Amino acid sequence: MSKNAGKFVWYDVMTSDTKAAEAFYRNAIGWDAKDSGKTDRSYTLFSAGPAMAAGLMPIPEEARAMGIRPCWTGYIAVDDVDAYAARVKAAGGAIHRAPEDIPGVGRFAVAADPHGAVFNLFSVPDGPESPQIAPGTPGHVGWHELHAGDGVSVFAFYSGLFGWTKAEAMDMGPMGVYQIFAIDGAQAGGMMTKAPQTPAPFWLYYFNVDALDAAISRVKDAGGQIIIDPMEVPGPMWVVHCLDPQGAMFAMVGPKR
Repeated sequence: MSKNAGKFVWYDVMTSDTKAAEAFYRNAIGWDAKDSGKTDRSYTLFSAGPAMAAGLMPIPEEARAMGIRPCWTGYIAVDDVDAYAARVKAAGGAIHRAPEDIPGVGRFAVAADPHGAVFNLFSVPDGPESPQIAPGTPGHVGWHELHAGDGVSVFAFYSGLFGWTKAEAMDMGPMGVYQIFAIDGAQAGGMMTKAPQTPAPFWLYYFNVDALDAAISRVKDAGGQIIIDPMEVPGPMWVVHCLDPQGAMFAMVGPKR
């Protein structure tokens, strides 16, 4: 088993305007960007310092026809995408895009949990493991949050597939229980039942920043929106929820305002 199995290893944003989105994230998050060099698809690579952090691509035509809007998606590492695609379906989830190869990169499939939250399965050819990014490194994802169809029952789906375990659970009153989950013993994110006004279940990804107020200013100056004001959370840390100019939702987390 790869030491990355069951972990989030990549993230990308599908968008309606790749040039505008690239400019936004360069300014808002501070990423560098370069074309992937793939001849069969348009794909931009974002990096934070020397390390790759995320990708950007146009919404595929078939997804656009289905009404898919700009959004971020996370990739979970598995040893065998085809086998895990079958396991996803057996556990009540769905496969929206059958396993296929990305030449020279790896193999992936687009999956969804039983309530419809989308994630990707991903495997890479045998070779050196990717370097590990220190927790809290600016420009990289620091937290994964599932706004679930049912936060209680969906945990069994992910735990059964990827071996995630329960950590602390926080009672948020009318908002329900916030269940923190751990991957290989390290806290990686949280799950909760989505708010009634949220149209559909989804995964939200938090990008690490040094300080929240400066990051918020960059988001606004680059044309983004703040949709949930800064909040202090256990850690202590500060978080904020945002939309990019094309409408993709993301969040930011930092140790101070």
